[in-house]
Amino acid sequence: MQPANLLLFTLAFAAIAYWLGYTRSRTLAMPLGGIRHLKSLPFYYGARAALWCGIPALIILALWVGFQGKVIQTLVVGSLPQEIIPDSAGQASLLLSQISNVASGALPRNFAEPAIVEAADRLVQLREQSRLYMSLLVVAVAVLAGFLAWLRIHPRLNARVQVEIILKWLFFTCAGMAILTTIGIIFSVAFETLRFFQQVSFVDFIFGSHWSPQTALRADQVAAQGAFGMIPLFTGTLLISGIAMLVAVPVGLMSAIYLSEYANPKVRGVVKPLLEMLAGIPTVVYGFFAALTVAPFISDLAASFGIEASSQSALAAGAVMGIMIIPFVSSLSDDVINAVPQSLRDGSLALGATQSETMKKVVFPAALPGIMGGILLAVSRAIGETMIVVMAAGLAANLTANPLETVTTVTVQIVTLLTGDQEFDSAKTLAAFALGAMLFLVTLVLNIIALHIVRKYREQYD
Repeated sequence: MQPANLLLFTLAFAAIAYWLGYTRSRTLAMPLGGIRHLKSLPFYYGARAALWCGIPALIILALWVGFQGKVIQTLVVGSLPQEIIPDSAGQASLLLSQISNVASGALPRNFAEPAIVEAADRLVQLREQSRLYMSLLVVAVAVLAGFLAWLRIHPRLNARVQVEIILKWLFFTCAGMAILTTIGIIFSVAFETLRFFQQVSFVDFIFGSHWSPQTALRADQVAAQGAFGMIPLFTGTLLISGIAMLVAVPVGLMSAIYLSEYANPKVRGVVKPLLEMLAGIPTVVYGFFAALTVAPFISDLAASFGIEASSQSALAAGAVMGIMIIPFVSSLSDDVINAVPQSLRDGSLALGATQSETMKKVVFPAALPGIMGGILLAVSRAIGETMIVVMAAGLAANLTANPLETVTTVTVQIVTLLTGDQEFDSAKTLAAFALGAMLFLVTLVLNIIALHIVRKYREQYD
């Protein structure tokens, strides 16, 4: 049974356990000859039975799914002949990839060594055995735990207290998992980044003006060491993000001011949903629009003025990215403007100010901290965009401030470096983690600034 099917089975059996617990508690509450008082409502008895049934089975399922892959890989590698056992992590990754391709049928068996074919058969066998044992264990635990929970239901049981304790620990576990996940991401990126800086100079990476991570296969080839200067990537990132914000901030802010202060309810009810529909369009659609419509238009327009422009440019990518971010800026600004107390507007109008003067001198200054926080969050969104840049701005890492030339961004290079089968012991692949660490620091600083501004805003009006 597949893990998804087991998950559905566990949830279904937990629902059955809830119904059985609920029914049993109501039966115990009304014995023959009178009414017996329960310490909790029947709902809590059913919820207790469902939690007893579901939580242990889900924990076992999660642990099994999380560790079975590593255990199976260890068993498969351990069964290989001594002469083909990999010596490094990179070789082991490539060998396991080949075995998996043979097992899945992606690689014909007659093109692989007999030992690889045998390992692929063992991999298939271990996976089938793992699914069988996992299914039996999860089903047995769910049934047994649900049955025990049903047996232990009696009128003197304070099910409400037990349910609240279980939920409290469940919420605490979820919060702890979120924190541990964040810490794990930070440490994994930091560890690979340190490995990268053991091969490439930190000064060359931070202050280098040339990016060419295509390292050679032999030491006697040209550019065998590659070039890992991040300045062209961050310059392209800032250029495209700056163009995007030049488009998104004025349009989004002006539309928010109109919808919140000047539009009547009917117009607002029509325009606001239409504006927010832009946020639901997939980024790949924006990329097609930028590559097939906006970029050729900009190139032809520049040529009509005698200006040379590339068919892929930072201006095309930034303009379309700005259109995509408009609803983000507009929604945040609209919420912040509407959060300004009405008493400030009433006081300004009572003193004789017009509506436009009230907006410019009272409402907008009061909402400015929140608006700035929203704009900084939009900047973080623009910095992390990838698909539009790939399709409209290209992959060339040019150090330029000309918006009509081809540039690339940090996120695009991360995707490029990690595409396909890679060995995680070369500077080329490890460079993606170094770029991710730098990008993480930049977005972290922007988010901290945004949160500080928003917190200051909330302290002023709460």
